[in-house]
Amino acid sequence: MSHTSGVRQAQKQKTRQALLDAALGLLEEQSLSSLGLREVTRAVGVAPTAFYRHFRSTADLGVALVEEALGSLHPMIRTTMAPAEDDDERIGRAVELIARHVAAHPAHVRFVARERHGGVQPVRRAIREQLARFAEEVKAELTEDASAAGWSEADLRMLAGLYVDQMLITASLFLETLDAPEEERRRAVETARRQLRLIGVGRAHWLD
Repeated sequence: MSHTSGVRQAQKQKTRQALLDAALGLLEEQSLSSLGLREVTRAVGVAPTAFYRHFRSTADLGVALVEEALGSLHPMIRTTMAPAEDDDERIGRAVELIARHVAAHPAHVRFVARERHGGVQPVRRAIREQLARFAEEVKAELTEDASAAGWSEADLRMLAGLYVDQMLITASLFLETLDAPEEERRRAVETARRQLRLIGVGRAHWLD
């Protein structure tokens, strides 16, 4: 690759990321279905035609935002569900990782929470596919537990889905209390721990 083409490629990537960042900022106040590409390009300071060098549509941009928001989380999901001394250690680790992620990426969390059931079908599908991947990764970790002996594939998949759904609920709970007083944030953490513990209790007695 020549120096000129390398600079051009770097500039193209920079503009693409600027469009994603601008869209994410605008989506703090509205849904993707109401977002216009002219709003996005105006925020970046490029011509509307420049948008199409990077995305086919705002739906395509939304799918890219899903990948940015969720695609990098797969290692974290595996870490969350990795073996631990006991359930309380695993729960504590999960809650801490989720809280840290929400604090670092609130706009991404808000975007996924809103668009998971939003009006843009390709984006809903992209979120659903990412969550299905999370569930399969959680299921793989659960299968390694001695307590999984005797569980059917269908039941393990169901349990994995419960954990993934609860992680999303926990992230939304932490998002709502991000700027709340310390006492309210502590209550949110305790609620998250208790909800995950309840799933663990049900898991322990599922084969009874």
